[in-house]
Amino acid sequence: MSEALSQQLMVQEEDTQQGKFLTFPLGNEVFGIEIKFVTEIIGIQSITYVPNVPVYVRGIINLRGKIIPVIDIRLKFKKPTVEYDDRTCIIVIDLKDTSIGLIVDCVSEVLDISDEDIVPPPSYKTGFQNRFIKGIGKVGSDVKLLLDCEKIITDNEPDTLVSVN
Repeated sequence: MSEALSQQLMVQEEDTQQGKFLTFPLGNEVFGIEIKFVTEIIGIQSITYVPNVPVYVRGIINLRGKIIPVIDIRLKFKKPTVEYDDRTCIIVIDLKDTSIGLIVDCVSEVLDISDEDIVPPPSYKTGFQNRFIKGIGKVGSDVKLLLDCEKIITDNEPDTLVSVN
């Protein structure tokens, strides 16, 4: 396959992922992650504890021979913990050439949200200071909080997460 054709196929794949968000509820809110970051969704599995990492880093999992750090999104967002059950999922995302698992209560659906239906979060002047929110998606009368995957892992944390690999 020629390099030009390969690049064209990659652009087409990105186009088909444009505006698509995997959504999941967390308490009363519904969050969305750009589908282009998601590599797979797996059920909760045995997590190996790793000492001296932030409390929301639950540990590591072995996914088909690849060691992946996992973050509990509830703990990351300072929400009350809940028991993991058969609906609990790990959303595996690929971020800066590192795979990371995000533990969520369950996943809802993949939604198309066009750029016109995404507005920036309210300014920090309103008291809305959430660096994890990239935008607010309007879907009918509902809103979805669209996460900035790159900011879920703050600048100094990729080193922490990579170090558990």
